[in-house]
Amino acid sequence: MRLDEYMALDATALAGLVADKQVTPAELLALARQRADAVNPRLNAIVCRLDDVADRQAADPNLSGPFAGVPFLLKDLGQEYRGFPTSCGSRSLANDVADRHALVTQRFLDAGLVIFGKTNTPEFGAKGATEPDYWGPARNPWDTERTPGGSSGGSGAAVAAGIVPAAGANDGGGSIRIPAACNGLVGLKPSRGLAPYGPQTGELMLGMATQGVVTRTVRDSAALLDAIIGHHPDASYRVALPDKPFAEQITRPPGPLTIGYSARSALNPRPDREAVVAVENSAALLSELGHRVREVAPPYDDAALGRDFLTIWFAQLHQQVADIRRRTGARDNDFEADTLAISELGRSGGVLPVMSALENRNTYIQSLAAFHEGYDFFLTPTLATPPLVVGATSTSAALQRAARLVSRVRGGKLMRLSGILDDLIRESLGWVPYTQLANLTGRPAISVPLHWTDDGLPLGVQFVGKLGADGDLLQLAAQLEQARPWAQRHPAPVTPPN
Repeated sequence: MRLDEYMALDATALAGLVADKQVTPAELLALARQRADAVNPRLNAIVCRLDDVADRQAADPNLSGPFAGVPFLLKDLGQEYRGFPTSCGSRSLANDVADRHALVTQRFLDAGLVIFGKTNTPEFGAKGATEPDYWGPARNPWDTERTPGGSSGGSGAAVAAGIVPAAGANDGGGSIRIPAACNGLVGLKPSRGLAPYGPQTGELMLGMATQGVVTRTVRDSAALLDAIIGHHPDASYRVALPDKPFAEQITRPPGPLTIGYSARSALNPRPDREAVVAVENSAALLSELGHRVREVAPPYDDAALGRDFLTIWFAQLHQQVADIRRRTGARDNDFEADTLAISELGRSGGVLPVMSALENRNTYIQSLAAFHEGYDFFLTPTLATPPLVVGATSTSAALQRAARLVSRVRGGKLMRLSGILDDLIRESLGWVPYTQLANLTGRPAISVPLHWTDDGLPLGVQFVGKLGADGDLLQLAAQLEQARPWAQRHPAPVTPPN
């Protein structure tokens, strides 16, 4: 098999060739490495190689599973591989070697995927752009001056660049869907409880985070979801499992659907024209396919939701930093300045704001449930703007120094009173104001690449469904993929760094 042939095929097709003995797992692994060696010096998508264990797995005559022999990458956060560190993009965890596989890692292995590396992520997944101080920024194959998104940005870049046909991802606030939108990929955040965390990390952010993948095709997303779902004794949440495999469900087109759409956001009152056009064109396509489409007011206050989301996230990050300090002896210099400042905000807020945010979560669930009584899906842009230039979300050096000082004097209340918190909410979520709804409510949501900008950049759109409507979302995505194929759109060749 030639490299260009490998890069043109999805995981399902590659697995079929292995099963038919037209190619071996070792040959596919060699091609994946060849591609990684060519483009990763520029993209910085892969930050850890697992070559020895991958060689052994590819050579195993008993390798089996629906994706036996297909090269694959894990996200270096929440997807632990026994015997290797999981840095979570942080110097503080550089030597934190996993003593067992994560549940999702084991399920990837059981599916026969050959895991040969781990991908870049922002520190603790805390940003929508993958630019950790520890590993350096990941870059978007469609324009290497731009971000591949985050927090599964390394995975998104690796798939878009053709290193692998699919890669591990997870999503606590948009971290599957944002990279999918930035890189021209499919990214489904499953319903809460469908693809659980564990056993090391538990249910992150009180169930707001879930495991998943980024892929080039809907059928890969469906079949890989089939491979990783299932209840587990460690899981805190459960949702009904599908009656039929998702890979089977997508072979049937959906019936006529009622879909409400909006690009409006209080967090970003002026979304980029391209984001608005993406939704309007998608709405027109849906109408052509026979669905009932209507522009609606957002069924929630996204400014209030953003504040509640970040209140929970800040508290979660403070607990995580405190735990790492206790376990590893990490000091301030082992964390990014932004992380320390956010951790201090989480510490200083106390219990009441977190409990209020959790109570408000019920309000968002009720509002979305009422919306779904009249509509099957809610359509929005995934991003309010095309992928940002690398460094656009970086904190200035002066503010980094101020943040370290504030965290040392426990100045979280000062940051709240001074308005820094409100600025942080706008700066953090202003370009990604649409994705947190699905996390807070536990609903499934998918980003599909239906739009490219005038500059040739992908800009996905998002559909949010009812709890347990993962199969319905995938059915619609498959119909859209058939109507507007995207899998054979590839970025221009990636040039090596100077």
